[in-house]
Amino acid sequence: MLTSGLKAKSYKLKAKGGYITLLMVIIVGAIGVATGVSLLLLGVGSSRSSLSFEKSNQAKALSNACAEAALDQIRNSSAFSGSAGLTFGRGSCSYQVLNLGGQSRLINASGTVDEVVRKIKITLNQITPKINLTSWQEVSDF
Repeated sequence: MLTSGLKAKSYKLKAKGGYITLLMVIIVGAIGVATGVSLLLLGVGSSRSSLSFEKSNQAKALSNACAEAALDQIRNSSAFSGSAGLTFGRGSCSYQVLNLGGQSRLINASGTVDEVVRKIKITLNQITPKINLTSWQEVSDF
C-alpha cells in the first residue's frame, strides 16, 4: 500500500511539470510572436519613410530642373516673363518668371512627385550681359 501512494505522488509531479512546461512554451511563443510582429511593423514604417524621402528628393530635382529651364528662357529672351511646365516620368514641375522692373526677375519653381511638393524661389538682379543670382532658396510657399 505504501508503494501505490508513491506512484500517485510521482504521477502528480509529472502532471504539474507538464503544465508548467506547456505554460512556459506558450509564454515564450507569445513573446516570439510579439517580437516578430514588432519587427515587421518597424520594417513597414521604415520602408514608407524611405519611399517618402525618395519622392522628396525627386520633387526637389524636378523643381531645380524647372528653375534651370526658367533661367534658360531668360538667357534666350531677356524680356521673358510668364510660366511653363515640364513633365517627367512620375512627376512634373512648373515655373513662373515675374518681371520686377529693370533687370530684376523673380522665379518661382515647384516640383511635384505624387503628393510631395518642393518649391524654390530665385531672385535675379541682373540679366545682361550675364545673369546674376542674388538668392536661390527652397521655400515652403510662394
